[in-house]
Amino acid sequence: MKAIVHTQYGPPDVLQLKEVKKPIPGDGEILVKVHAASVNTLDLALTGPLLVRIVTGGLFKPKDERLGADLAGQVEAVGSNVTQFHPGDEVFGKGMGAFAECVCVREDAVVLKPKAITFEEAASVPVAALTALQGLRDKGQIQPGQKILIHGATGGVGSFAVQIAKAFGAEVTAVCSTRNVDMVRSMGAHHVIDYTQVDCTRSGQQYDLILAVNGYHSIFAFRRVLSPTGRYVLVGGSKDHIYWALLQAILLGPLLSRTGKQKLGFMGIAKINQKDLMYVKELLEAGKVVPVIERRYPLRDTSEALSYLEEGHAKGKVVITVEQNDNASQ
Repeated sequence: MKAIVHTQYGPPDVLQLKEVKKPIPGDGEILVKVHAASVNTLDLALTGPLLVRIVTGGLFKPKDERLGADLAGQVEAVGSNVTQFHPGDEVFGKGMGAFAECVCVREDAVVLKPKAITFEEAASVPVAALTALQGLRDKGQIQPGQKILIHGATGGVGSFAVQIAKAFGAEVTAVCSTRNVDMVRSMGAHHVIDYTQVDCTRSGQQYDLILAVNGYHSIFAFRRVLSPTGRYVLVGGSKDHIYWALLQAILLGPLLSRTGKQKLGFMGIAKINQKDLMYVKELLEAGKVVPVIERRYPLRDTSEALSYLEEGHAKGKVVITVEQNDNASQ
């Protein structure tokens, strides 16, 4: 079968499409024939920063050559002790090495795909939607009626965050560029701030929760428009400011949180789990969340998809489509 691998660190163009041995599902695993996957900043991170190399144990070359986490596809086979799924079931969720024709995943990392959405739409969901959900609900402790600011509302996480926050009954203000104002309004934001025209941190408005998906303002600037008991949650940052934003949230956030009732900090990495996938699945089935997909690339062009994501201008999600053929069974 074909799969995307990276045998060395570097930019996206180091990725290669290779023939690899088809995996066999182990205890508690299912083999999924992948129909679609999607790219995330996590995939970019795994291609080389020193900190990631230390954490993953591959200091000089990748310890795990596979890439991709989000997937949607059809169950081809099941391992021992699998009780939830059967061959032929259509599923979506997390599977490391998803940029491939087939991948083995734990049965508790996927759920059945809603019948009304496509494989591409389902594949866009897991990492981005659960990051938005856990940032808003768990770290942000969102409540109905609260005023929520989502900074960076048009990327993968941001587009889901706007819709999920609205589903919680919050009053959503979304920050984006001029070209994306109409798109954000169509997702249901109650208010839209064009950051090329207005600095949201100097608007005079206060928010109960700020979700900084693209946090290029300082933590002090965001704190200025946070209510006295509000919460600031950093999810990510722009390409040029991410490490600066992370350092502020991780180091200064806990210190600033001690000086009053405001809580400021970094969300961390989303935990992909079946319970939260089911929650988002119900929102999808109810039409309260609709995936936004800007571009689709075939598996062979995964490096181009990641290069586009790295530019930082993607609207919604970037998806990888996987053509299936008889060779994938080998």
